[in-house]
Amino acid sequence: MQRVLLIATTTGYQTRTFSETATRLGVELLFATDRCHLLDDPWKDKALPVRFHEDVAFVKSVTELNERTPIDGVLGLGDRPAVFAALACEAIGLPGHPPAAARASGNKFETRQRFAAAGLPCPRFHLRGAADDEHIARSLEYPCVVKPLALSGSRGVIRADGPAELLTAVRRVRRLLSRGDIRERRHEADDHLVFEAFIPGREFAVEGVLENGQLQTLALFDKPDPMDGPVFEESIYITPSREPIDLQERIERAITTAASALGLSHGPVHAECRVNDSGIYVLEVAARPIGGLCARALRFQSRQGDVISLEELLLRHALGEPVSGYTREDAASGVMMIPIPRAGMYRRTERVDAARATPGVVDVVITAKPDQRLEPLPEGASYLGFIFARAEKASEAVTALRSAHATLQFVIDAPVPMA
Repeated sequence: MQRVLLIATTTGYQTRTFSETATRLGVELLFATDRCHLLDDPWKDKALPVRFHEDVAFVKSVTELNERTPIDGVLGLGDRPAVFAALACEAIGLPGHPPAAARASGNKFETRQRFAAAGLPCPRFHLRGAADDEHIARSLEYPCVVKPLALSGSRGVIRADGPAELLTAVRRVRRLLSRGDIRERRHEADDHLVFEAFIPGREFAVEGVLENGQLQTLALFDKPDPMDGPVFEESIYITPSREPIDLQERIERAITTAASALGLSHGPVHAECRVNDSGIYVLEVAARPIGGLCARALRFQSRQGDVISLEELLLRHALGEPVSGYTREDAASGVMMIPIPRAGMYRRTERVDAARATPGVVDVVITAKPDQRLEPLPEGASYLGFIFARAEKASEAVTALRSAHATLQFVIDAPVPMA
């Protein structure tokens, strides 16, 4: 039996789906997650405990694990797990992204530096530490966007249209970075903030796999909702893209150049870009697959007609199988990451069955738990759930997602004021 080491956070949505897929394939899945090393297997999955800021200890642990139980493939789900997946591959001699490249892909400033050096269009950008905020505000051009160096998922990303707005945004981001649950997972260098000129335009996402430096595009997603700020919450992804083929090809070439600039070479990638009259601005190329439950929006066909999920495709790739024999299904497909409308205590979601009955909707999955404290972006780090749709045309899938979302009713109690 072949074995794949899956590196993930304990709060990730995808672990169960990968586990079910591995069982169906006859693949043994080994886990490495960020749980307390003092607890004796609390989830009964025999996972290797990981602290995502202790590289040396992890490499030692994974090397010892490989000696006891040889590992045939490695996958990382999330930005920090992607770095550790790269470390694991290097340590045990498996193909994968170089660790330095995986680190660079999760660092917004280094990403910008490498893109600029490669000749890719880039906004004006600056890295600042705990300097005088008022001086920073006077020295920038507007509109601009402030970003924490290493947080992901648009967390802490805020647009400001003037100095007063920027000062408010900076203080808000610094309060976020001072939280104990965030500080314990970060390095001191992560206290720096990146300031960028705002990039107008339409936004797209690319899901792909690099095989020995060559990008195999699995899906190009349109994002039909404008992403103009002041916060940048993801919402609808829809594929296939409705853009002209020549633009789609230009986007793929830009992503390939960006991945090469970062040094990424072998493994999954998830990329984001913006397009306007000045060109294609690559925002990021992450060394990991798409997050959350969004992978359920993708299905692929083999040359023999077999239909598989993204999870199965990634497991096969981790075990050495090329992905060139698979193509995305013909139907249009989309996912809506259900935004959190306001802060408060989540109680329930009503009319879920009615939303599922919307023509074109495949499923509605509510991931928020009763009595969970909800927090929208830029401080929040989750969604209420996901809506999935398939249709003959992309426009029909978008309509189905919007209709289902309008059907749902969320019961969220107002937050209790702090004493």
